[in-house]
Amino acid sequence: MNRLWRWLEFHFSTPEYGGGLLMWLSGFFFAAATNTLSGWLYVISGVSIGLLLVGAVLPPRSLADISLSRSKVEPVSAGDFLDVVVGIENRGKVSRVLIQVVDLLPPNLSDPPLPQTTIESLAPGQVQYWRYGIPTRKRGIYQLDRLDVITASPLGLFRSRRSRSVPRPAIVYPLILPLSYCPLLDRLGVEESPRPYTVDLNFSNATEGLTKNLRPYRWGDPMRLIHWRTSARYGELRVRELEVTTGGQEFTIALDTRSGWEEAAFEQAIIATASLYNYAVKQNLRVSFWSPTTETLRDTTAVYEALAAMTMDDRDVSPPDRCLVWLTHRSDTLTQLPPGSCWLYWGEIEPKTSAAGLFAGIDQPDQSLVGLLQTYPK
Repeated sequence: MNRLWRWLEFHFSTPEYGGGLLMWLSGFFFAAATNTLSGWLYVISGVSIGLLLVGAVLPPRSLADISLSRSKVEPVSAGDFLDVVVGIENRGKVSRVLIQVVDLLPPNLSDPPLPQTTIESLAPGQVQYWRYGIPTRKRGIYQLDRLDVITASPLGLFRSRRSRSVPRPAIVYPLILPLSYCPLLDRLGVEESPRPYTVDLNFSNATEGLTKNLRPYRWGDPMRLIHWRTSARYGELRVRELEVTTGGQEFTIALDTRSGWEEAAFEQAIIATASLYNYAVKQNLRVSFWSPTTETLRDTTAVYEALAAMTMDDRDVSPPDRCLVWLTHRSDTLTQLPPGSCWLYWGEIEPKTSAAGLFAGIDQPDQSLVGLLQTYPK
């Protein structure tokens, strides 16, 4: 019965409470008129049936003139809101009133309730824009597609619903943790004497050897950057412009996606990968990303999109033979890393290896993961 009811709603119309009550009363008055041969009862039943026919035919006709469009959806990180804009246009020659629009979101994108809005009035040729945010809870590449448009106007006796396919991809990047420093990355390429935690610290301590140019002083420039000898010569303050330094060598953040991961640990590894890559880019380190399914990527957007779509895979592909930050759940791979590499390991027992790394354990909470990534590797 429910399937029949939904089929009628999507292909014709179904009675609302008032419409069902009027149908029952129409049948009652018609039966009474037949029994008593009373003319006024025939009139009442005839008018009621006419209202029912009008109320059943007009809602589908109202929806036929409604056109929907969806703007491009910008990518966000998990936990943020997707900004969605839907255009609702009346292509008919008469105004339409009380139009409800519901966005049927794909599974796992967000928690109920579904986004919906009601348009009180839409003039001929008018376009109204419905803007709303969708809270995200899990990374992925989703397809926003189906929008349902519903109305019971003008009489409110029957309800009709139509589906519109308005496809747009929605990309939810992994959660990116805020790292103020990361010794695991800062130490790469410096085996004997690890450099300070951040490139900013290098800048703040630098007084000689990094000067690229001298320029006039601007309000807010730190006093330590003033070149006093040149300032005295020109009679105005001159400030050093420092070279942008990068990490000592190029390295690759490599994610082991072969099966055997605990699901929660795999998600944590992807969060850690995105956070490490984001930190490396902000610190102007020469970084790339590798996984068995993507090979080597250097474009930031491509890396985040690859991580959004990442799944476990059984491809037996060896990582590149260069300095790695190796994120894995298999302890046997830690002894095969290239020189200068480090690791981040998810497992139950901390591995023993000569390479420096961090032991994450299983089901590491996000806040603990932040602290772990800001810990000096053992």
